[in-house]
Amino acid sequence: LTGGIDLAVGSLLAFSAICGAFIVHALGGDVFMSWFVALFVACAVGTAVGYLQGKVITTFNVPPFIVTLGGMTIWRGATLIINDGGPISGFNESYRWWGRGDILGIPVPVLVFTIVAVIGFIALRYTRYGRQVYAVGGNPEAARLSGLNVKYVLTSVYIITGFLTGLAGFLLSARLGSAEAVAGSGYELRVIASVVIGGTSLFGGMGGVGGTVIGALLIGVLLNGLVMMNVSPYYQQVIIGTIIVLAVAFDTYAKSRGGGKK
Repeated sequence: LTGGIDLAVGSLLAFSAICGAFIVHALGGDVFMSWFVALFVACAVGTAVGYLQGKVITTFNVPPFIVTLGGMTIWRGATLIINDGGPISGFNESYRWWGRGDILGIPVPVLVFTIVAVIGFIALRYTRYGRQVYAVGGNPEAARLSGLNVKYVLTSVYIITGFLTGLAGFLLSARLGSAEAVAGSGYELRVIASVVIGGTSLFGGMGGVGGTVIGALLIGVLLNGLVMMNVSPYYQQVIIGTIIVLAVAFDTYAKSRGGGKK
């Protein structure tokens, strides 16, 4: 929506999760409310990294693609350093419940996903902050001349992304029962595919959470279908990459037709 991109989400997911798991094990593994400690650490790490990347982008005017591309390598390397590339496991039942438990038959991760999606939808559609995000993504210079603090809005978006990435890292580690150094590999491509399929323009200012949710569900169904059909993971990467290119090409074509009509 801001015309930027975050290629570091997969690496940051793994880094946040392993930081949380590492602290829990350092405190004794079965520490009281270990899930809360891991959740807090993972979200705090994700938020801090999001803030750092956002500040580098806005302060030094470095393109988001470059900053997050570097972050993708940095945070993956940091993840491998923390536990020498090995996984961290042995979580107690209260920790694993967040990934495997359910409430009234609905899996906890699904409930968390729904809550986050609803909050995001309301924030973008019905709040001043949401309108500011669209304004900055549509035309940053016009937004600045209108009195908006463009740097603040952009940085806040990367902070939110970092926080949610940390939350996802915690949930994944709880679901797997292990914080893996290789977790989240290739997730950045799935994220981009979900966003562009959901109708959000990579050029900024157009799209929303509702479409992204649909895009994420479509990608999930597609990947699960390919697994059930015993399609090689190598071909799955080819398919996802092709979808991204076609979706962006269609978005560009639609924009050019719209510009021509104007």
